[in-house]
Amino acid sequence: MAVKEFAMPDLGEGLTESELVSWNVAVGDAVELNQVIAEVETAKALVQLPCPFAGTVSQLFVEPGTTVQVGSPIVSIEVEGEATADAPEAPAAEGAPSSERNSVLVGYGPPVEGAGHPTRRARSGAAPSAGARPDPTSQAPSAPGSRDHRRDHDSSTARERPRSTPPVRKLAAELGIDLTVVSGSGPDGLITRADVMARSEASAASAAPAAAGERETRSPIKGVRKHTAAAMVSSAFTAPHVSEFLTVDVTPTMDLLESIKANRAFAGHRINILTVVAKAITIAIARNPSLNSRWDEAAGEIVQFGYVNLGIAAATERGLIVPNIKDADQLDLVGLSDAIGSLSETARAGTTSPADLLGGTISITNIGVFGIDAGTPILNPGEAAILAMGAIRRQPWEHQGEVALRSVMTLSLSFDHRLVDGEQGSRFLADVGTILSDPGMILTMV
Repeated sequence: MAVKEFAMPDLGEGLTESELVSWNVAVGDAVELNQVIAEVETAKALVQLPCPFAGTVSQLFVEPGTTVQVGSPIVSIEVEGEATADAPEAPAAEGAPSSERNSVLVGYGPPVEGAGHPTRRARSGAAPSAGARPDPTSQAPSAPGSRDHRRDHDSSTARERPRSTPPVRKLAAELGIDLTVVSGSGPDGLITRADVMARSEASAASAAPAAAGERETRSPIKGVRKHTAAAMVSSAFTAPHVSEFLTVDVTPTMDLLESIKANRAFAGHRINILTVVAKAITIAIARNPSLNSRWDEAAGEIVQFGYVNLGIAAATERGLIVPNIKDADQLDLVGLSDAIGSLSETARAGTTSPADLLGGTISITNIGVFGIDAGTPILNPGEAAILAMGAIRRQPWEHQGEVALRSVMTLSLSFDHRLVDGEQGSRFLADVGTILSDPGMILTMV
C-alpha cells in the first residue's frame, strides 16, 4: 500500500492558482481513475478535476473556498500495488530533468521539487536511504498499525461528507453554500434543493448591514473578476486603442433573418443578428487581414493569423469571459449559429473549458442586448480588434430619397493602432456595415 499526493494541476496557459470550490469525495471513499473528485474555479472557468489515481481517499488537504497555488497538494490517495519510497529508483534517462512533474490537464505542469515549488512533506517512518532521492509519487509502508492510526486521525479532522445528490452539490457550489453546515430535510438526512436555497437566503439575510450606518460591503477580488481586471488594465495601458463608429440601416438584414426563420431548412438553428455580424467579420477580415494579428513584444514580431478564432464576449454571473469559436472563417451561418449557442450555454453554466478561452484572434461584444447604442470596447489581450454591436432601434432614416422608419444599429470598433492603421480599420468597419445594410453585397466580396 502506498500513498500518493495529487497536486493542483496546471489548468491552462498562464494560470498559477485555482480556487477549490467543492469536494465530490470524502476521506475513506474509494475512487476510480479519472473519477471527478472536485470542482475548481480558475480565473477563467469552472473545471471538474479528475483523479489520476485509483484507490482510497486518505486525506483532504484543502478546504472548499481556498485558493491553491498550482503544484500544491490537495488530496492524498492510498494506492494498491505501487512502488514505495524504499524501492530502488531507476536511473534517470540521459538528459532528462532531475525533477518529477505532476499530472496536469493542460501542458506539463510545475516540477514537484526545486526552488519556488512545493515539496512533499516528510512522513514519520519513511526516511529514504542515504543519497537516494525520494520518489515524489510514492510513500513508504507505515509501521504496523500506523495506517489505522492515520485513518482515525483523518476521520476525526476531516469533515464528514454530507448526503446530497450531484445537482444539489452543484447548486450549493454556485451559491457558495458549505453543505457541511446544512441540515438535510430529506430521507435519512438527505440535503435537498430546498435546504440549500433556504440556507442561501439565511446567509444573504445575515450578510446584510447590522446597523443603518453600515452601508458598505466588501468581498475578495478573485476568480474571473480578478483575471478580467488584470487583463483589461494590461490591455488598456499596453495597446494604443483607437475607436471608430458607424451607424447602419440594417433593415435588409432583419428582413433576411425573417426569411431564414420562416424557412424549414433552418429549423432548430437560432440564426440572429449576432450570427450575421459574426459572418460579416470573417468576410471583412479576409479583405483587411491586419485586424486579425498580434503584436509579439518579446519576439519583436507581428504575428499574422491565417485563421479566425472569433471571441464572443459573454456576461455571466461569475463575470465577463470571452470564449472563442475556433476556425470561425470556415463556418457558414448555421455552423456559426450552433457554435455561438454552444459557447453561450457553457458560459451560463460556468463550464467553459480553458481551451475555449485561449487562442482568440478577434472578438465581438453585443452591448445592444442591454439597450446600449455605442461604446469604446477594450481589446481582449493579444488581439488587434474588437467590434461592439449596439441596440437595433426603429427610427426615421433616409431611404431612397425619402424619410422612412428603418431598423438602425451603431457599430463600435476598437483596434490596436500599432497593428492597424486608420485606413485599414475604417475599411474593415465599412465592409461590415455594407454587408449588414445590403447582404447581397457579399457576392462582390468573396
